[in-house]
Amino acid sequence: MGTMTSTLLPALRAEPIDHTPVWFMRQAGRSLPEYRALRAGTSMLAACRDPELVTEITCQPVRRHGVDAAIFFSDIVVPLQAAGVDVEIVAGKGPVIAEPIRSRADVDALPELDPEQIPDIAESIGRIRAELGDRTPLIGFAGAPFTLASYLIEGGPSRNHEKTKSLMIAEPETFSALLAKLARISATFIDVQLGAGAQAFQLFDSWAGYLSRRDYEDHVLEHSSAVFATLAGHDVPSIHFGVQTGELLGAMSRAGSTAMGVDFRVGLADASTRVRPGQALQGNLDPALLFAPWEALAPRIAAIVREGLEHEGGFVFNLGHGVLPDTDPEVPGRIVDEVHRVSAEILASRV
Repeated sequence: MGTMTSTLLPALRAEPIDHTPVWFMRQAGRSLPEYRALRAGTSMLAACRDPELVTEITCQPVRRHGVDAAIFFSDIVVPLQAAGVDVEIVAGKGPVIAEPIRSRADVDALPELDPEQIPDIAESIGRIRAELGDRTPLIGFAGAPFTLASYLIEGGPSRNHEKTKSLMIAEPETFSALLAKLARISATFIDVQLGAGAQAFQLFDSWAGYLSRRDYEDHVLEHSSAVFATLAGHDVPSIHFGVQTGELLGAMSRAGSTAMGVDFRVGLADASTRVRPGQALQGNLDPALLFAPWEALAPRIAAIVREGLEHEGGFVFNLGHGVLPDTDPEVPGRIVDEVHRVSAEILASRV
């Protein structure tokens, strides 16, 4: 388990560090037996609105794995629910929207998010910061406008996003109005987190990889950019991540984040050529490889560290997507130690 002082914030800013920081998407979740015990009998959305539970769940992987950052435990649909959208998370399926958005009237009826509707979020952040102290930074997060729009239009998870893409090209003004409103909702959700003490944030665009570059640039980029622009005054590092977005990295990097998250389908060397000069990279070990024997996994970890440290911006080690539910809970901690060891040796050799 890692014991070094976190280098996350300077790494995201591409400042000098003596070892590579590590954290894992979905590090707080079903892979941890202590999480499963704590969540037993409590729905996901109820857990996300309970500051005591949120604090404990957020801090569990820090204690167990020694990661270099905590990621705020929540769900991307929490701000929608808080604003008044009728949404529930169905086990085995995901978010389900009672009244999907299909028209301009539906968009106009979608409520804005008022910070006064989420006092529990600010309370949770404050509790977590008190628990973590100054040693481990806290990353806030929210879903990106396109991903939230897909849930709202489709009514739930979708394999092909047919209704979303149809609205996007058939009624571009309606689609743009929806994403603009969702950008404000996401920005408000993150703004509350940062105002309460979160020291960085990540914008998750889970479904952006289902778009062509043309459609992303024409219909989505400006709205994701609006989130980062709205929050720029906080002057904290930011991360932009989407699944299967290798071909979109160049476009996504223009949205304004400090760092780009890279999924496991594209190498870091390739990613380095696609993002803005000096922009940090985060990634990108395949989560499925955590099921391999350690003697097979360790060389892959070292290879990613070496590749990441060749990038001329900063580098943060992470997975290329979230920790899988059946992952051995002992493995992430070993990865933290290995990344710290390998990166410290490489960086020391450059002095």
